Amino acid sequence: MSLLDRIRARFDRNKVTLQLDEIQALILRARPEPYVGIHAMLHITDAAGGRALLGELAPHIPSAANWTDDLDAWVGVAISHAGLQALGLPQTMLDTFPIAFRDGMAARAAALRDTGENAPEGWEDAFTDRKCHIALTIYAADDAALAIAKDKAFAALDAAHGVVLVGTHEFGADEHAENPFGFRDSISQPTVRGAGVAPQPGQEDAIAPGEFILGEDSETGAPVAMPEPAILAKNGSYVVLRKYDSRVGAFNDFLKSKTTDPDEQHRLAAKMFGRWRSGAPLSLTPDHDDPALGADPARNNDFDFAGDERGLICPHAAHTRRMNPRGSELSIMTDQNIHRVIRRSSTFGPRWTPDVTSADDTPDARGLFFIFISARAYDTIEFLQQEWINRGNFIDLGTERDPIVGLHPEPGRFTIPADPARKRIDGVTTFNQLRGGEYLFMPSLPALQWIAAAGWQA
Repeated sequence: MSLLDRIRARFDRNKVTLQLDEIQALILRARPEPYVGIHAMLHITDAAGGRALLGELAPHIPSAANWTDDLDAWVGVAISHAGLQALGLPQTMLDTFPIAFRDGMAARAAALRDTGENAPEGWEDAFTDRKCHIALTIYAADDAALAIAKDKAFAALDAAHGVVLVGTHEFGADEHAENPFGFRDSISQPTVRGAGVAPQPGQEDAIAPGEFILGEDSETGAPVAMPEPAILAKNGSYVVLRKYDSRVGAFNDFLKSKTTDPDEQHRLAAKMFGRWRSGAPLSLTPDHDDPALGADPARNNDFDFAGDERGLICPHAAHTRRMNPRGSELSIMTDQNIHRVIRRSSTFGPRWTPDVTSADDTPDARGLFFIFISARAYDTIEFLQQEWINRGNFIDLGTERDPIVGLHPEPGRFTIPADPARKRIDGVTTFNQLRGGEYLFMPSLPALQWIAAAGWQA
């Protein structure tokens, strides 16, 4: 059964309370497996030309209402603050957006802990000087479908006046949907209340839609602050886009430096991620991988960490446990539901193999676009970067950083609880180097048409 078929089986249209026909499909629709696609970064030099391009693209952007249809490809569009400026939105409207969005990602480097090798000074050109005005994403089921969708989108771009293509990157993964390090990716996604999809076994209750969709009630019982006017903001959301080069060879070399046994290398990698490469969680199969479990969506999220308080099964410092504590007792308390995000990450480069070495870690060889969607996106990413990724205080590990996505200015360590004494694995380096990114706003479909028509002039 395909991923889409599995989601269809949990969908009940009678339980839909959201205005799905106004929400871009990319927000609530899972990508296909396997998938291919392209990210394109556009820069606007003429407001009217940029608005005309949005008007041409809008009919090709599916809504979340038809996500159960068989779509071979679909488009998503998000706009930066600099992009909204370039499109001609009045300053009074621009000033109603969150401060972090107005600043842009590069200007928030200190809050994001994007220093050293992750600093904006080393980013790719498309993400410097507020160049990225529109991020256009196409997901497709196969190369043929992608080619058709690309031809339509780029024909509109070629015909547009005052819009410049400043960067593109194709991506894709096979039916295993692996990240660059060979681990099944994007397994755990929150269920959005009112979208009509029932939670999977082991998931928390569906999360309030206002955590993801502007204008809906959040976990606090009220909507989060929304830009004005309502036509611009309602049923939109915010997007964090961060492009990483993955140092797969350095990761392989690190594992080999700790043990010459391939099985033990695999086990250490699983401890660092919190799951085996198949996606099977350590909490359900501590001693060995179980590919059948990893591939079963009815079981691979049916766990929490309540019975593993000491982290003897899944270390507290493991990447997946940091990013989704699942009921763990944290030293620094936080509402975990408020920090849940919808992930739409995309992988690029060859599939992982154990023979890749650090000599193969050339720029743009392998990596991922870390993309997530949330009505609190900027507060969330800055919290995650400051606390859960680049510190360890919340799990009583001091300065210990995330072993997979943390920035390590100097070689760090990874702690594995054990009896009689915990193990400390030294030599962890930066395995994912940031190459650029931006804070984006994903408008509703009516809002895109309103922007295209310069509705504020009416």
